[in-house]
Amino acid sequence: MAFKADAAKIKRWREERHWSQEHLAELAGIGLRTVQRIENGEQASRDSLTALAAAFQVDALALCVDPEEEAARTIRTKNARVTAGLRLSLWIHLASYVLGMIIFTGINIGTGTSVMLWATIWWTVGAAAHIATTVIVEVVTRYQNQHAAS
Repeated sequence: MAFKADAAKIKRWREERHWSQEHLAELAGIGLRTVQRIENGEQASRDSLTALAAAFQVDALALCVDPEEEAARTIRTKNARVTAGLRLSLWIHLASYVLGMIIFTGINIGTGTSVMLWATIWWTVGAAAHIATTVIVEVVTRYQNQHAAS
């Protein structure tokens, strides 16, 4: 049976002790390539994790990824991507809105009438809806991230 080792933790612990991968492999009695694979995030066998735990003088479970923590990290990563995309789309929308309003103002001044009034109103409604959506998603995302962490 394979276990999901916490590659970042193993590497960090090794580096904190100023051990090379070769030294850790020797202490644990496993192959250098095994240490390299584990630190690269590949799955580890129970025997490999037990050997590494003995080298670090910890319980083998201390070297495994906590499924709840991994799920919370996945949610945070997904939320970050979604909100970043939404923020980018909002900035694009606002930039085009400003440019559009400048053009609409020029048309209104040029014609001497308010011919672009309805287009201005509806575009403003659309921009306001986009801002409101972005704010709601930001609030929900912060709520999810707070509860995923606890």
